[in-house]
Amino acid sequence: MKTYLGVDGGGSKTRFLLIDEAGKVLGAQTEGTAYHLEIGLEALRAMLARGIGRTLREGGVAIADLTGAFLGLPAYGEDRVLQATLDAAPAGALPGGRYRCGNDMVCGWAGALAGAEGINIAAGTGSIAYGEFAGRSARAGGWGELFSDEGSAHWLAREGLRLFSRMSDGRTPRGALYGIVRRHFALQDDLDLCAAIYGKSAAQRSQLAQLSRLVAEAARAGDAAAGALFAQAALELIDIVDAVRDGLQVHPEVDLPLSYSGGLFQLRELLLAPFEQALAKRVRRYRLCAARLPPDAGAALYAAKLAGTPLNAVSIAALEAQLGTPASD
Repeated sequence: MKTYLGVDGGGSKTRFLLIDEAGKVLGAQTEGTAYHLEIGLEALRAMLARGIGRTLREGGVAIADLTGAFLGLPAYGEDRVLQATLDAAPAGALPGGRYRCGNDMVCGWAGALAGAEGINIAAGTGSIAYGEFAGRSARAGGWGELFSDEGSAHWLAREGLRLFSRMSDGRTPRGALYGIVRRHFALQDDLDLCAAIYGKSAAQRSQLAQLSRLVAEAARAGDAAAGALFAQAALELIDIVDAVRDGLQVHPEVDLPLSYSGGLFQLRELLLAPFEQALAKRVRRYRLCAARLPPDAGAALYAAKLAGTPLNAVSIAALEAQLGTPASD
């Protein structure tokens, strides 16, 4: 029996999924962030070893019997000096030559489109798009939270905090966001927000991104400025998608499949709706489709592809039936 392990390393959570060639789920585990720039390389190695070990034990599969594995890691491929180190990160739990590491954007694409041609845009803690077409591949976005990740939860949180500062100063009329932020941080003085953000762990990437929920709460409460941030996020994400399409050299008239994944797209009325509306106004044509499988299943499918034994349509359908509609993180 051939077995495949998929690992979707995210900015907030890392999911492990073990399947067989018939598409049957054998084991699954969830661990914390795989963002090595936040937790460090040693913590990354320990987390991967723990998750891999638990998943294989749950599935009753010995390491020596595993056919292949693919591990998608955030920020993979963005630092040439660390490339070999990241490639070796799972070596303590998996034999060499039995696994491959790559960027976690591949997991999102492979799962959302079940390995078919098209583009997937991921908007979670960060934002990135990846696609494949006619043997070509391309990516855009994913340059990190300091100067990119437009349209992501981290970007929304950062822009929301900026909006709060403008409301506090009187540079922008105060909306619902002002009171929501004050209550969330129990601020006695507005400037106390600086200590809350700069002086504590909330400054970490994944924790700061959680503050995007405050922006969503404000938008639902009728804060026009907060709502405008979601409209801007939709436009930023579409720009990333268009950049990937151009990189793939797809003619504007081709009705290209476009899937979406990541926790922000669960905010249907705030993000997905304006995303769809803005997409329809673009010159380039897309066929928007919900993700077929979650990123961890995409990683397992990609592992099978790399092993030279890709799952057939029947096995993919069986996997879909077990996992149901993908739940975004």
